[in-house]
Amino acid sequence: MDHRSTDVVWIPAHRGGQRPDTRPRRRVSSCGPRSLTGAAGGVLPGAGTLGGFTAEQLLRLCEVAGLGADDAEAYAHTLVSALGPAAERPLDLPPPNRTYLSDDHTPVEFSLSFTRGGTPALRVLLEPGCGVGSPAENGRAGLRAVREMARLWNFSTDRLDDLADLFFPADPQGPFALWCALELVPGGVPRVKVYLNPAASGQERSAGTVREALRRLGHDRAYASLPGADGYPFLALDLGDWAAPRVKVYLRHLGLSAADAGGLCRMAPGPGPEEVEEFFGVSAGAAEAGGQGWSLPLDRRPGLSCHSFTEAGAGLPSGFTLHIPVRDHVRDDAEALARAEALLGRYGMDPAPLARALSALTARRLTDGTGLIAYLALAHQRGCPPRITAYVSSEAYAVRPPSPPLHAAAR
Repeated sequence: MDHRSTDVVWIPAHRGGQRPDTRPRRRVSSCGPRSLTGAAGGVLPGAGTLGGFTAEQLLRLCEVAGLGADDAEAYAHTLVSALGPAAERPLDLPPPNRTYLSDDHTPVEFSLSFTRGGTPALRVLLEPGCGVGSPAENGRAGLRAVREMARLWNFSTDRLDDLADLFFPADPQGPFALWCALELVPGGVPRVKVYLNPAASGQERSAGTVREALRRLGHDRAYASLPGADGYPFLALDLGDWAAPRVKVYLRHLGLSAADAGGLCRMAPGPGPEEVEEFFGVSAGAAEAGGQGWSLPLDRRPGLSCHSFTEAGAGLPSGFTLHIPVRDHVRDDAEALARAEALLGRYGMDPAPLARALSALTARRLTDGTGLIAYLALAHQRGCPPRITAYVSSEAYAVRPPSPPLHAAAR
């Protein structure tokens, strides 16, 4: 969910940078479920294409998440269709565009959200307008894809349409136009979220864009409840079949420390500062950095907080999430997995599916790279148990090599 911010030499994923993937490929029956456009499923693109590679990853992840074969095939076709023409693009060509969505510019990211006693929820985040041309064309393609989903799955885009002038100006700016997230649930019909760019009309107008969007959506008092921040990277909307559709505002926090993070939550009741600080310390490795570890900030990439609103007119958010860019604070993905497993264990969640998910994504050794686990997040939502979410990278184009952790000198 953030772009590359460190100067490292990347290893091409398909030119000797990772071990060959010898796992069996799944092929989809020509009489399978409908794709996004409603056509027969057919055979997925070849594994040497962007669509085929990411669809195969999705099929394997669906098995980890306990989704049946029919649902998995339907979601694989949905992913391919949403990517549009870029799905057929060979992986030996460069990425379709320099997307802000992932460090190696793969326009797809996966995540698994864990709760105590439950099977992890699988999600896929993608840029449906990738590679179509200008930022304006990218936004239009993304809107077309979301509206096609709305027609196929019978949900309204009214809330999105009400914000079109704010987020899709004639000459958009900023790092992206529209992303779409699909929460993959049994039945083959996902829950849909869209991510919008508050800097579309200029970085200096981001705060005003967020304030006006919240007002139009019935959350007049929401902006005033947000903590201080160094920017507004995303505004997200739940569309379709959600029990309590959310508006989510993401804030960027430069040089975030554990103590800073502990003071960000505005929901009531919500997690206490001690819980948030502990999550920060374990995920960012601050707890490993000697006596001064808890005061060391995130200096390589900003932390993110997310504040969600569900009740129109409410003065406080109903949800809070802290996102830590774990990939910038580990030697390699083995260390990132160990931290994730420690956090899951502290919350009484089964960590085994996360290790299986990483094996479903790549055959490379975890010690051979860093960034497969991109973010770890702690989420609280009113009326729901806490969640731990691991955001995991496709690495379709490149693998970031291992590197010394940020706080090595402090140990």
